[in-house]
Amino acid sequence: MEAVLWIVLAIALVIGEAFTATILVIFFAAGAAAAAGAAAIGAPLLVQVIVFALVSGLSVAAVRPIVMRHARPAIETGDTPFGVEAMEGVRGTVVDEVTESRGMIKIDGELWQARSFDATDDFQPGERVRVVKVRGATVLVWRDDVPDV
Repeated sequence: MEAVLWIVLAIALVIGEAFTATILVIFFAAGAAAAAGAAAIGAPLLVQVIVFALVSGLSVAAVRPIVMRHARPAIETGDTPFGVEAMEGVRGTVVDEVTESRGMIKIDGELWQARSFDATDDFQPGERVRVVKVRGATVLVWRDDVPDV
């Protein structure tokens, strides 16, 4: 019965990790899974708790730094950015007026929802803007005042 409780805890922690995206809670799920293994072979509750604590602590201390090192953005690692990360700094043309709450721009032939990065700036159709940040399917833009090099 204790093994089932540890497995339920492990599943709950995995679900919790999905909502936090901290790459931390998952290691406690690994500890709960290890404690479930200890319970399955008949270890007393104290041993199960010690297994949980040891596996959780060791995985946080040993594995998390490796995972975090490989999870850094390409700009920090010197790699070539791709996907959404590559959108930052790209130029676009305003199609529908861009304000702090709505707007549309065209980037390389694709239409993107856009919002003004600075709430006091509005951009009119035809103006050139530069993507500052991507939030989901919406880009935050700034006036493109950097000349082509």
